[in-house]
Amino acid sequence: MTEWLKAPGFAGTHATMGADVSQFMATFFTVLFVVGWFQAKKGRGTGHHWMMLSGMVAMLAFFTSYYLFRQLGVLAFEGKEGFGGSKELYDNVFIPLLTFHICLVVIGLIMAIYMIVLGFRSQTFIEGRRKLKDAMLQTTWRKVGIIFGGVTVAVLLLFFSRIATAGFSLGKLSVYLGLLIIVGIVLGVEITIQRIWPNGARRHKILGRFTVALYCVLFVTGSLTYTMLYILYPGKIG
Repeated sequence: MTEWLKAPGFAGTHATMGADVSQFMATFFTVLFVVGWFQAKKGRGTGHHWMMLSGMVAMLAFFTSYYLFRQLGVLAFEGKEGFGGSKELYDNVFIPLLTFHICLVVIGLIMAIYMIVLGFRSQTFIEGRRKLKDAMLQTTWRKVGIIFGGVTVAVLLLFFSRIATAGFSLGKLSVYLGLLIIVGIVLGVEITIQRIWPNGARRHKILGRFTVALYCVLFVTGSLTYTMLYILYPGKIG
């Protein structure tokens, strides 16, 4: 798998296969999100649900692969030598852009998990069609504690099972701790936001627009880093 990901990509640029897969997946789930948003604008709740859910699952599967294999990011194995531009351009343009992109990725992961849960919690069925339930939608700290405790137990079991088969490493530990932190942030976001928008339907609409806009910006920043790294200023790759 590692050798395949390091092979020349399929897009005809200087990118590796891993980087081209990364760009393709980013394009794929961004298109699903945009189409799903237009479905919602037209009142097609069921179509919106499946488009957004498919996009979220594809996105989460992609980022899970990224963290497990450490191969699909634009700088996963190229490092600094992967950028062929000047040091000034690298320090003042590329790195700030990449840092901004990574920050958006973290926020995007949090919002993806949150919106999946919120979508299921705020939906109802009217004559077999999915609609948003126009009602109060709130949770309690007790429920949050139970959910987080259950997730923590599941993550710990998975972590120790991975250690038993593949051995311990700080990289694995950081991945699982990161997962718990993201889940904790998602639950904290829910407690905070439900005070601002207690109505589930309104909360879903407002945060849905924000999340789609976020992923459009995320796609643009990711495409810019790809273009700079593999088209405009390719370095020692391949």
